[in-house]
Amino acid sequence: MARLQDGERIHLVDKKGRHYALTLKAGAIFQHSGETISHDILIGRPDGSLVTLSRGTRMIALRPTLAEYVLKMPRGAQVIYPKDLAIIAMWADIYPGAKVFEAGTGSGALTMALLRAVGPRGSVVSYEAREDFARTAAGNIERYLGATPNLTIARADAYEGIEVPAGGGLFDRVVLDLPEPWRVVPHAAKVLRSGGIYLSFVPTVPQVMQTIEALERSGVFGLVQTFETLLRTWSVQGRSVRPDHRMVAHSGFITVARKVEPGLWMNRLGGTAEELNGRSGADYTDEDEETR
Repeated sequence: MARLQDGERIHLVDKKGRHYALTLKAGAIFQHSGETISHDILIGRPDGSLVTLSRGTRMIALRPTLAEYVLKMPRGAQVIYPKDLAIIAMWADIYPGAKVFEAGTGSGALTMALLRAVGPRGSVVSYEAREDFARTAAGNIERYLGATPNLTIARADAYEGIEVPAGGGLFDRVVLDLPEPWRVVPHAAKVLRSGGIYLSFVPTVPQVMQTIEALERSGVFGLVQTFETLLRTWSVQGRSVRPDHRMVAHSGFITVARKVEPGLWMNRLGGTAEELNGRSGADYTDEDEETR
């Protein structure tokens, strides 16, 4: 039976489903709304145990899922929501043993999702330009996953270039959570293997437009798709079944592309990537749209 251990991060959950995060430490006291409970009472209890605070309030003590953990962990940068983390892992096709490049690390939520997907045989190289973000992310990752020898967090700017690890070969996947991913597209084209997948996450339409243009101009990316995910929960209470009044709607756009040999697809300006360099946007017509 899994038991709660000294030093690990757990959540206490009340009857309304609200989560309260704490790191277990022998001798420490958890305080909540004037009530307390000793960490010593929690340490050694089975995961999912019912515990009682000093004034009788009962809560469930459990190890958080990754989705629960990322919503309560310390943050430097804004985290990607669990609904998007799940979609990113699937649409980027992060598989056991994959070599993944990520930028930026932020608070580490996406990094953890990637690490769990690649497994111990895979590897993740993550670039983060800000030292404070990198430090927060490293702490969050270690607190939840423990030691991760297959993770490299580099204090580097992906806008300036991407370095392939010595003897590691090209990356299988490139995953970006940056304000200007179009600036990384030329670098991604060089370090991503043929057939590999590019994915970027941005919050606004103008960012999507510039990203798509950069992918098309690169001449090596095809099967480009952009979408968003909306999550709506439902209230089910006996015969009363309805959508909840609140939902996690727009959080960002995901753009996915494959690195392929050029020549099959026409870009949005009605020509191959090679032809694009010699043709201006003013030459675009409705006829081009029909041939796309």
